Amino acid sequence: MRIPVPRPRSLAGQLFAMQAVLIAVVVVGYALFTYVSDRSQAEDAAARQAKAVARSVADSPFVWEEIRTSHPTVELQPYALRVMRDSEVDFVTIMNPEGIRWTHPDKKQIGKKFKGNIAPALAGDTFTETYTGTLGASVRAVTPIKSDGRIVGLVSAGITVEAVSKRVESQLTALLGVAAGALALGAVGTYVINARLRRHTRGLNAAELSHMHDYHQAALHAVREGLLMLDGQYRVALINDGAQELLGVSSEDEVVGRSVADLGLPAPLTGALLASEPRVDEVHLTADRVLVVNTSPVSGGERRGTVVTLRDVTELQSLMGELDSERGFTQALRSQAHEAANRLHTVVSLIELGRAEQAVDFATAELELAQALTDQVVAAVSEPVLAALLLGKTAQANERGVELVVSEDSRLDDGLLPPSLPARDLVTILGNLIDNAVDAAQGSLRGQVTVTAYTDGGELVLRVSDTGAGVDPAHAEAVFQRGFSTKPAGPGGRGLGLALVRQAVNRREGTLSVSEADGGGAEFEVRLPLGGEDRSSERAAVSGSTVPGGDA
Repeated sequence: MRIPVPRPRSLAGQLFAMQAVLIAVVVVGYALFTYVSDRSQAEDAAARQAKAVARSVADSPFVWEEIRTSHPTVELQPYALRVMRDSEVDFVTIMNPEGIRWTHPDKKQIGKKFKGNIAPALAGDTFTETYTGTLGASVRAVTPIKSDGRIVGLVSAGITVEAVSKRVESQLTALLGVAAGALALGAVGTYVINARLRRHTRGLNAAELSHMHDYHQAALHAVREGLLMLDGQYRVALINDGAQELLGVSSEDEVVGRSVADLGLPAPLTGALLASEPRVDEVHLTADRVLVVNTSPVSGGERRGTVVTLRDVTELQSLMGELDSERGFTQALRSQAHEAANRLHTVVSLIELGRAEQAVDFATAELELAQALTDQVVAAVSEPVLAALLLGKTAQANERGVELVVSEDSRLDDGLLPPSLPARDLVTILGNLIDNAVDAAQGSLRGQVTVTAYTDGGELVLRVSDTGAGVDPAHAEAVFQRGFSTKPAGPGGRGLGLALVRQAVNRREGTLSVSEADGGGAEFEVRLPLGGEDRSSERAAVSGSTVPGGDA
């Protein structure tokens, strides 16, 4: 049989119990203090009352006259009882200087010696004390009766401690009622506050909240994807390690509390983070990364903030670009295979017709044409990666009805490029520019794309021109922004190719410009320093991708 283990009390329950105990202690302590204070005040009041009664009796002419008689008790006893009744004291005792009583509430005590201290009164002073006499403990005052400067008697008036306690108890009952009301009110208020706290903490106890915080921190640091939380004023409330790396921002302590607009992010990305509506799988470029951004507002009756997730798709974008290029090459090879089959059928048919000599001439001409294209490209650009790219793009362009020409001004020998300028970045730049140019030239009457590659001093110059419609000077800067395109959006979207080109050029500290080509159309020129240091991260793999479907 499994013994159920009691669940620890929730944080709200613990706070409620602590506050209830605290309120009870405060109220009880205040009640005790008030009781002690009231009792002390009651005893002081009783002493003052007894002293006033004793002095008034001692100063009474009636008392002076009766003391001179042979039997003072006869008149003084009724007088003392009246004074007791009227002044609400428990006893008034009139005695001779030796302390023999003339009056007493208990007639049996008359004629007996007074119990208590009378020495200060015999010395002429009035004093008060608490003393246990025949009536029990009492607060009493003793004062002398003087006549012609002589002490002819003494008067003692007092109130029993029991009577004083009854007075305090009546006040204490009212005090306890007030204290109980205060405790009940405090308990109700504490319960209401802690009920709200229970809703906010979901009934979790302190240990569970601590464990949840530990898991929360561990998860934030373990997740590779970026997580960014913004408050209602678009200030950074939380950022994990992944987001710091992807956004290229400084440490968490320097970022938290700052506005998104002050982080120095690219304008399109900043706009996406500041947008009030949700963003789903938006692609944004930073200096060296391609990020997919998702935003979701946090609401609970009012806008409380925004949760932002960031995914690094740099590698994915690279693979997609390579896949698109391979698909284009495959389509070009399929077309060439079809054409080669047609030419082979022609050669076979010529041989069957007995025209072998014409078949040889036809096949030789086709071989020379293909070899001439290869020789032209390799002669101009002998750098292997770029030469292969140009040959592949030539086949793709031909498939789309566009002629790709490597200009006679091109000269790029193998081994000329330094290690700081990897061929993969050049593939990104040149591949996307060619794709963009082929798109532009495809609809023109004389579809042609001209590629020029050469070195000029300490710079590598790449120039791609087309015979398309050209670029409006008003859009000379906008064409390099992500998402800009003069063509309808396709299934995969447009507006990323030239943005990737600018990203790669900026990473290599080069320059990128667009102008009108000599024969019409647009001419893009890239200049890259050959001696520049690589200032990009190794994860900027997107620089090796090409995005088919340019965006001019």
